[in-house]
Amino acid sequence: MRALPRRALLAAPAAFLMFALAACGGGSDSDSGSSKAADTQQTAQADGAGAAGDAAGDADDKKEPPLTGETKQKAEAAALAKYPGTVVKSEEDAEKPGMYAVEIKKEDGTSVEVYLDKAYNVTATKQEGTEEAENGG
Repeated sequence: MRALPRRALLAAPAAFLMFALAACGGGSDSDSGSSKAADTQQTAQADGAGAAGDAAGDADDKKEPPLTGETKQKAEAAALAKYPGTVVKSEEDAEKPGMYAVEIKKEDGTSVEVYLDKAYNVTATKQEGTEEAENGG
């Protein structure tokens, strides 16, 4: 008689799991239900990513690989020679293929993006934040 309550205790968790799976639609015969849930979640994520991409603008669509090694050192040195300050980032420019872009925070607190060719000559600059100022007012 003592074995019966022990079996009942072991069977209770299994019965609970079966009911829980049935309640949430789980189990091997409901793959289509979980597939629909996964599709809905992926769609929601894709919609969110699309909205974030639209808000960021077209310029951020391309991945700009960071500069490394000797290329990084030479590009940053050339940019700092023209515009003293602190390098924020240096990368290959996706908007202008074949160019390097070095962002510098100048001593007065403003930022400038310096564009260099493959020979490390400064070819153009862009004051950071000027687009927002022109569009905002």
